[in-house]
Amino acid sequence: MAAHDSEGTILVFAQFQSKVDEGFWHRLSSLKLNKLGIDDSPIPITGFYAPWSHPQVSNHLTLLTQSLPTELSEQSSTAATSHGNRNRCPVQGTLYNMNTIESFYALDKRSLLKEEAKKIWDDIHTGKAVEDSAVLSRFLLISFADLKNWTFHYWFAFPALVLDPPATVVDLRRASEYFSLEEAESVSAACNEWRNSSFTAEVPFFLVSIDPNSHATVKHLKDWETCQSDGHKLLFGFYDPCHLPNNPGWPLRNFLALICVRWSLKSVRFLCYRENRGFADLELSLVGEALITVPQGWRDHQCLPNAVGWEHNKGRQVSRCINLAKSMDPTRLAISAADLNLKLMRWRALPSLNLDALSSIKCLLLGAGTLGCQVARMLLAWGVRKITLLDNGRVAMSNPLRQSLYTLDDCLNGGEFKATAAVKSLTRIFPAVDAEGIVMAIPMPGHPVPNHVEDSVLEDCRRLHDLIDSHDAVFLLTDTRESRWLPTLLCANTNKIAITAALGFDSFLVMRHGAGPFSSNHDFKAEAANALSAIGNFARTDSDERLRLGCYFCNDVVAPIDSTANRTLDQQCTVTRPGLAPIAAALAVELLVGILHHPRGIFADGEVANSSSNGSSEQPLGILPHQIRGSLSQFSQMTLVGHSSNSCTACSRTVVSEYQERGMEFIIQAINHPTYLEDLTGLTELMKSASSFNLDWDNDTDLEDDDCVQV
Repeated sequence: MAAHDSEGTILVFAQFQSKVDEGFWHRLSSLKLNKLGIDDSPIPITGFYAPWSHPQVSNHLTLLTQSLPTELSEQSSTAATSHGNRNRCPVQGTLYNMNTIESFYALDKRSLLKEEAKKIWDDIHTGKAVEDSAVLSRFLLISFADLKNWTFHYWFAFPALVLDPPATVVDLRRASEYFSLEEAESVSAACNEWRNSSFTAEVPFFLVSIDPNSHATVKHLKDWETCQSDGHKLLFGFYDPCHLPNNPGWPLRNFLALICVRWSLKSVRFLCYRENRGFADLELSLVGEALITVPQGWRDHQCLPNAVGWEHNKGRQVSRCINLAKSMDPTRLAISAADLNLKLMRWRALPSLNLDALSSIKCLLLGAGTLGCQVARMLLAWGVRKITLLDNGRVAMSNPLRQSLYTLDDCLNGGEFKATAAVKSLTRIFPAVDAEGIVMAIPMPGHPVPNHVEDSVLEDCRRLHDLIDSHDAVFLLTDTRESRWLPTLLCANTNKIAITAALGFDSFLVMRHGAGPFSSNHDFKAEAANALSAIGNFARTDSDERLRLGCYFCNDVVAPIDSTANRTLDQQCTVTRPGLAPIAAALAVELLVGILHHPRGIFADGEVANSSSNGSSEQPLGILPHQIRGSLSQFSQMTLVGHSSNSCTACSRTVVSEYQERGMEFIIQAINHPTYLEDLTGLTELMKSASSFNLDWDNDTDLEDDDCVQV
C-alpha cells in the first residue's frame, strides 16, 4: 500500500511488532526480587528478529529469557546471547522497569524515545552504525511488573528518524521480477551463504554487488567506497521482518537515514530480503528504488531529527498488559507468592536476609498440638520448606478451634493422627512444602517400661535419635515436662539447635538451648570448675570466662518424673488463654531465624533487652535472647539469661558422657528409675546437704565475727 501526494508516492513502512516470551517475564521477576529491588535504573536488554519466513505473519522482535543480562553490574552492558544463530539476529535495547503503575504511566515517553533516537543518530554520525549495523534497530521497552498478581504492563518503542521531506518510491516490485534469472540465482546463493555463516548471520544490513557477468556478492557496509569504483550494480539489503507485498519493513527507515547522512545519496536501490523455510526467496523479497531529499541540518551532528516509533496496540497508541497467573502452574505460583514478602524484606528493611539458609534448614517439631501447629505455620511464613512433625495423638473435637492445622473432618471416625493430618494441611496451604508426619510416642522418665514392650520403646529411642541427627533444628513443643528430657539430651549430644516453648495458663517460656557440653568449635569453661554457692549448684564465678547457655532442665533440682498421673480434667488438658500459643510459637520461630543469622549461631551469647553489651545492635535482626518469659495477665515480657548447670539431668557433661558410654541401656535406666538421674548428677547429695544445713540466729552481740555463718 502506498500513500500519494502531489510530488509522488511516499514510501510507507510496516511497523515492527513485538513478542515477549513468558520466560522473559519470569526472569525479570526474579531479577526484580533478588537483585534490583527498588532500583529502576535502565537495564540493557537484547531482542531478536530474523527475515520474514512465515506466510501471512510478519516476524516479531522477540524477547526471551536470555534477553536479560545474567549479571547486573557496571561491567555488564549486554545480555548473554548465542552468536551465529541465523534465526536470532540480536538487537540492543533498553528496559525501564518501574516500581509502581503510577510511575509507569507518568514516564515521559517523548523524552525517552528522543533519548534512544539520539543514540542511533550518534552511531550514524560516528560511523558505528557502519561497523555494527544492528544498532540501527535499537529499541526501547518500559514496563511495570505487578508481582502480587503476576500482571505485567509494558510498551515497546522502535525509534525511527523522520525524513523531512519523506522518501518517495519510484519502483517497488518482487525481486524475482527485477533480477534476471542468472542474477536471481546468484543473489539467492550469495544471500544464503551470508545467512549460513556464523560471522555474518547476525549482520542485518549489507550490500549486494552484481558484476556485469551477473555474479552477486554480499558485502559489509564498510565496503561501500570499494563498490563505488568497480562499476557494479549495487543494492542496499536488509533483513526484512515484514510479510506485506507492497511495503518494506521498519528497519529500512533508519537504514535510509544512514545512507542519506553517510553517503549523501539521493537515489537508493534497496533489497527487502525475505526467506521461505530458511532459504532466500526472491518471490517474496522486494526490490525498490527510493528518492531521498537530504533534510536541512542533517549534516550537523548536533541537529537531532524528530523520531517516531511507539508501538500500536490494536490501532491505538496504548500500552499492553499480560496476566500470567492463569498460565502458571499453581505450585509454582504459590512458591513465587510465598517468597514475595521475604524477598521484599531484602529491598530495604533487611538486605542481609539469608533466604537460602531458611529454605534449606530441616526442622523437627516434637508435638503437633496447639504450639506445633502455630510453629509450623510460622516456619512456612519464614520460607522454611522442610518440616517434620512428630506426635502420637489423634485430632479430638476440641482441637480445631485452637490447633490451626485441623478441621472438623480430621476429628471424625475417632480422629486422624495429628502428625498425618498436619502434613496434609500444610500441603494444602503450600503445595511445595516438604513435610513428613511421624506417629510415635517419646519415651519419658517416670513412665516405667514393662519388659514386654522394652524392645519397642528402645526402637522409638533409636528412631528419635536418627530423626534429631538428620535435622538441623528441633522444637520441643510437647505438653509435659518429662517428654522434653530425651530430645534435650539427644540435642546436647549432637549439638543441634533446640528451642523450647512451654505454656502456663497465662504465661509462657520460650528459650533456646545452649550448645552441647562437648562442642568442639568453642573452648567453653569446664562445668566441673564452676564454683558452687552455699545454697545450690547454679551460681557461677569468674564471669570473664565464656559460659555455656543452659537448657530447659538446667534450673531444676529434681529429675523429670511422671506429671500426668492423678490429674483432674482441667489438668489433663492444656488450659491456656487462646492468645498465648500464637505469641510463644512466633517467638520460638523468631529465635531460630535469629540463630541462623547470627555469626556465632548456636554458640551466640544470650542477650537481654535494653542491654548495651557486646554489640547486639550490630545484628540486623536485633538482640538474640536466651530465654523469653511473658505474662498475658500483666501484658509483659522479659528476656533472661541462664547458664548451664553441671548438675543438669539432661545436658550436663556427666549425663551426656554416660549416654555416650552406655547408650540405650542408660536411657532405659533413666526412664524406669527417675532418681537415678539425681544420683548420677549429684542432685541427691545436694538436697541432703540443703536439708541438713541449719541456720542458727543468735542475738548475742558479744559473739565474735568468727562465730557467724555467712550465707
